[in-house]
Amino acid sequence: MIRTKKKFILASRSPRRANLLRQIGIKFSVHESNVDEVLDPGKTFGENVKSLSLQKALAVASHYTSGIVIGSDTIVVAGKRILGKPASRKDAAAMLRQLSGRTHTVFTGFSIVDAKSKRTVVDCEETKVTFRRLSDREIREYVRSGSPMDKAGAYGIQDDYGAVFVERLEGCYYTVVGFPLTKFYIALQKFLQS
Repeated sequence: MIRTKKKFILASRSPRRANLLRQIGIKFSVHESNVDEVLDPGKTFGENVKSLSLQKALAVASHYTSGIVIGSDTIVVAGKRILGKPASRKDAAAMLRQLSGRTHTVFTGFSIVDAKSKRTVVDCEETKVTFRRLSDREIREYVRSGSPMDKAGAYGIQDDYGAVFVERLEGCYYTVVGFPLTKFYIALQKFLQS
């Protein structure tokens, strides 16, 4: 467990990230960053999620004189194409058809920023996800549920129907949920001790 008197601020409104932080006993407030998630084509996918997570954390840290700010960013990559949150139901269905029967990669970056000293730690994790072949009916029903609409890649591996699409994982499950919990936990312990 993380033991500190410092306050934590999550630079995200993601209910999935909030649940994961609670899971490891961190008490925090939420302050959305409102940073535009613009990817730099000159950077790798990993560099992009690290950069965006840091931008979010620094933007929120600028509002505080103390505390630890946690930022994060996730992208789903199929081939060389980045699949963000779907713009429409039609877009969600097209993404799911693209992922069906194939392997894609999920990148999640995180940043830890001390609001007072501006000391930072930034890292990322990547996980390969293989989908089984999906039927048109499954895709239609899942899209109709509305669940894909707020998720990168148009699916959630946790607590909804999207979980049964995944045939195999190579890497950290929590990276796909949206926060690489083990890597973050170890980094935060070191951050608090230094």
